[in-house]
Amino acid sequence: MNGKFITFEGPEGSGKTSVIIGVKEFLINEGYSILTTREPGGIKIAEDIRNIILNKENTEMDAHAEALLFAASRSQHFNEKILPALKEDKIILCDRFIDSSLAYQGHARELGIDKVYDINKFAIGNVLPELTLFIDVPPSVGLKRVFSNTRKIDRLDLESLEFHEKVYEGYMIIAKKYNERFKIVDGTNPIEKVIEDAIKIIKNIL
Repeated sequence: MNGKFITFEGPEGSGKTSVIIGVKEFLINEGYSILTTREPGGIKIAEDIRNIILNKENTEMDAHAEALLFAASRSQHFNEKILPALKEDKIILCDRFIDSSLAYQGHARELGIDKVYDINKFAIGNVLPELTLFIDVPPSVGLKRVFSNTRKIDRLDLESLEFHEKVYEGYMIIAKKYNERFKIVDGTNPIEKVIEDAIKIIKNIL
């Protein structure tokens, strides 16, 4: 397979979606075949699971159930959409993937990064992204963006600042653990600069 699997991670409100749009436009202009997708979601079954996970009314959701729902969504998404695209030699730009589960459920929910990794290993095998771009913004800045823009507020957005700081801490642990594929981009810069920095890093693996 000559396809490339690139994921984008970051705290809530980091601007991942805007960065992906900018990167996609650049790569299409360069003649690459691109697939953009997101997690949880990306396909019907996974989107149905997303609606359960992020529903603001599901406040009683157990952390273990949350981790397993994310893994179930990921398994369906990966096998139905990502793997076939890789076999077609496409460049996949995915908004969140396994590292979100490691940071959110593994570290912030205190289930254990390695335990959550094992759940996901069962779901997707040994396939990890070739490159992960972490759009780095302080959690307080990201949450301020979330509540001041027009996107729909979900269950995870409504968690405490302390929880989101633990998520960020989890990402920093993962960045060290997987430092060969995990690259950090300063998300506090103007969006044009963030996109430019992301493209520079991506060019190195193309």
